[in-house]
Amino acid sequence: MRVLVYPHDLGIGGSQINAIELAGAVHRLGHETIVFGRPGPLVEKVRGLGLEFVAAPEMGRRPSVAVARALARLVERRRIDILHGYEWPPSLECYLAARRLTGVAAVSTVMSMAVAPFIPKHVPLTVGTHQIAEAEAGIGRSAVTVLEPPVDVDANRPGLDLSQGELRRRWGITDGGYVVAVVSRLARELKLEGILSAMEAVASLPAGLRVCLLVAGDGPARAEVTKRAAQVNFRTGRQTVVLAGELADPRAAYDVADVCLGMGGSALRALAFGKPLVVQGEEGYWELLTPDSLGTFLWQGWYGVGGGRAGGASTLRDILSGILPAEGLRAELGDFGRRVVVHRYSLKHAAEAQLDVYAAALDAAPSNRRATFRELEAASHFLRYKSRRLQSRLTGRGSADDFNARPVAAAPPVQAFSAGGTGQVAGMAGTSPWRSLP
Repeated sequence: MRVLVYPHDLGIGGSQINAIELAGAVHRLGHETIVFGRPGPLVEKVRGLGLEFVAAPEMGRRPSVAVARALARLVERRRIDILHGYEWPPSLECYLAARRLTGVAAVSTVMSMAVAPFIPKHVPLTVGTHQIAEAEAGIGRSAVTVLEPPVDVDANRPGLDLSQGELRRRWGITDGGYVVAVVSRLARELKLEGILSAMEAVASLPAGLRVCLLVAGDGPARAEVTKRAAQVNFRTGRQTVVLAGELADPRAAYDVADVCLGMGGSALRALAFGKPLVVQGEEGYWELLTPDSLGTFLWQGWYGVGGGRAGGASTLRDILSGILPAEGLRAELGDFGRRVVVHRYSLKHAAEAQLDVYAAALDAAPSNRRATFRELEAASHFLRYKSRRLQSRLTGRGSADDFNARPVAAAPPVQAFSAGGTGQVAGMAGTSPWRSLP
């Protein structure tokens, strides 16, 4: 197949890194793969994987008619079979480009916490959690696949070329204490609450533990993060929080850590490094990954919603104070996490599953009548969305990342996920099926 992959942008971020790494894996399986988008820091990664990069025109408002036209011209010139958009703007632009072309299919991947209702329901959709898939199937989406965020377990593994001492000196962590690392985009929605909460948690740990919080990332909330870090460091009288900024290659930040904090793809990459993981969410949510808690994350994704922001820092403080001094427990949890990622989230397995999605999309041709109905339904949702966004901006309550700020709410079924591949389930037996992982 000839495949065009279109991430929502090419700045450093989980969804776009997943898109590029999966495109590279599909390419290695023998398919011609192009990455399309506005140039950004991840173009270097695209080319490093041997992929062709094609720059999109200036976008302006999304979805962009200019981008859709450029995609359609590229499809006809290069005889592309699949247009694969990540998140809603590229998904709509790919759909607009493909809708009048014969033998071309548009597919969508959404790794946000909710799916935009204006992606037409007949477009093949891939999401990152079973919880979201069930919610989308329940509202009538005809082709929904769960493809959990893949991880390159060879590139992301314990033990890089630099020693732990060299990595610590890189960021001025010289006191020999513990390192808690979070690699995250500094976004106000979804991310900021947890990062600020982590600073307070680490600052409130007993002084004898000597813990440093390493924050690797950049984004629109950088000023708030920088200000709070300075306040915490002044209050504690040492470098309790170290801001590493955006790292084109963040693997060293994972590798230097004794414990990692994170959500989504960042959480899974932390596990690939054999680190104990505390899953970050919103409203005070923090949960340590253990064999007993794994089933929850396989259902809802590597994220959660707590009971209120007020208790978040104390919850994380209690978790860290329990596992940081316990070297044996940290080693056991790190080994468990690495086995989970290798067994379930490998990039090769994800690429094979993605190719199945592409083949099914090419085979499925909805009737013109059905497609027209779905398009009108999606257009109605889009107009309502734009109206709400305008009202929010006028009242000062706008969100830059609204589909990540609003997770789906669906109760998990009374079942646990098996140790097989993505999408397989087994009856719940009261204990985690992952205890018997090789």
